Amino acid sequence: MKNFTKDEKSNQISKSISRRRFLKFAGGAAGAVVIAGGGLYELVNNGDLPGKSALEQITGACNVSYPPLKFSGVGSTIKGSFNSKFRNKTVGYTIGLPHGYIQNQKLPLIVMLHGYGGNNENALVGMTPSQAACLIVDNEKLPDFAIVTVDGGNDYWNPHPRDNPMAMVVDELIPMCQGLGLGAAPSKIGLMGISMGGFGDFLIAERYPKLISAVAAISPAIWLSYDQAKAANFNAFASENDFNQDNVLTHATFLKSIPVRVASGYDDPFYPDVKTFAKSLPQGSQIYFGGGCHTGEFFISQEPPSLKFLANHLS
Repeated sequence: MKNFTKDEKSNQISKSISRRRFLKFAGGAAGAVVIAGGGLYELVNNGDLPGKSALEQITGACNVSYPPLKFSGVGSTIKGSFNSKFRNKTVGYTIGLPHGYIQNQKLPLIVMLHGYGGNNENALVGMTPSQAACLIVDNEKLPDFAIVTVDGGNDYWNPHPRDNPMAMVVDELIPMCQGLGLGAAPSKIGLMGISMGGFGDFLIAERYPKLISAVAAISPAIWLSYDQAKAANFNAFASENDFNQDNVLTHATFLKSIPVRVASGYDDPFYPDVKTFAKSLPQGSQIYFGGGCHTGEFFISQEPPSLKFLANHLS
């Protein structure tokens, strides 16, 4: 009989419990799942058969606990739009301001990049930008900051022919906010993003390390090869050459002077590549890996610590 190490025993117990949950569900689902052999659980769990997301929900792999969101007051909101010459279209934006904000008050700025399929109105999960600017974390009010969201499309915030959301953020959105006193020197600018937006965080920070003072990425959608990216999202990069230019792992050394926080769930499909990427981050970076999937539940659990990380580094 094989003698298991402590970690191996833990993994065996976990697999046994998860398998029992799966079989229990299968037996009680009135034929929703057909057990064709003892290896079915492993095939689905490894992603070789459809249904991994459903399986993770069944086994509880995606369950994440977090305290209810609390706010110090009611912040104010500025909504608008502008014609972007870099995106060749009109883009909407939302600025969240803290309670007690005075017009033209100078504040640090957090640029929040939305995930795939998102826009300026739903870039954050479970809260609005004005609520984020009033968030209480660990029973403490965060230092004052403004936060802006903007329509970036679905092209992963990297340059594409006739659509360059990265240039829109750097050369249009941020200067517009600075005209309002937000992120204007000597104030600082931070980046935050979820999924596709997390990739955009690193891309922009690597390209403009003197502009960005801190980065917090939640479940960043990172690929380490063009074939991976193309298979998952054909339009993410216009060409293999573009992928190589925008490969955030290759250019991670440009983050050496920037405080970074990154979070990913163990059952997130991007976790293996995020784990590899994290090894290239500057020493002292805040890295969180824990239970969870690429779901809103994990995203919302990581927004408060991410905002706290940014607010403290920008204040």
